[in-house]
Amino acid sequence: MKPHWLTRVPPAWRARLMRVGFNLHPAFRATGGRVQYVSPDFLHVRIKLPLLRRTRNIVGSMYGGSLFAVTDGAHPTMLMAALGPDHIVWDKAASIRFRKPAYTTLYADFRIEPGEIAEIRRILARDHETTRNYTVELKDKDGVVYAVVERTIYIADKAHYKRKTQGGDSCQSISDEGSRR
Repeated sequence: MKPHWLTRVPPAWRARLMRVGFNLHPAFRATGGRVQYVSPDFLHVRIKLPLLRRTRNIVGSMYGGSLFAVTDGAHPTMLMAALGPDHIVWDKAASIRFRKPAYTTLYADFRIEPGEIAEIRRILARDHETTRNYTVELKDKDGVVYAVVERTIYIADKAHYKRKTQGGDSCQSISDEGSRR
């Protein structure tokens, strides 16, 4: 679900509906995580991942797949809400570094600074596409880090993206250049 429909909802309800939408979405629900907080400007999201029977692995610690999956979608959704419907946003790459086994509830805070949105808009006006790297730490209530997830997000002007994916881009692949020699 793209967050653009939120503009038709009264401002006081937007963050609450984003939180509920995340928590009811089947793919996110399956991670075991729950969105606890969405800021009114959508630039901060806090997720709670409790240690439950379905998030616990065979040795009793938090399942690595739950740690990784709970971080999926937050930054792209925040960026789509901030940039609007004239942009394409998707995860391009991701990695996770496990620091220690988690035997407790974990939290992840996703943040985007308002200045970064302005910078992204400037880059898109000039280059029409960009990638951004975001790091999220999964921590317990005392701030101890259990895992670090890095995600690369692709952002493009929708018109540019359509030209690029429909063959209208002037870029040539290396194999095309090699076949012309």
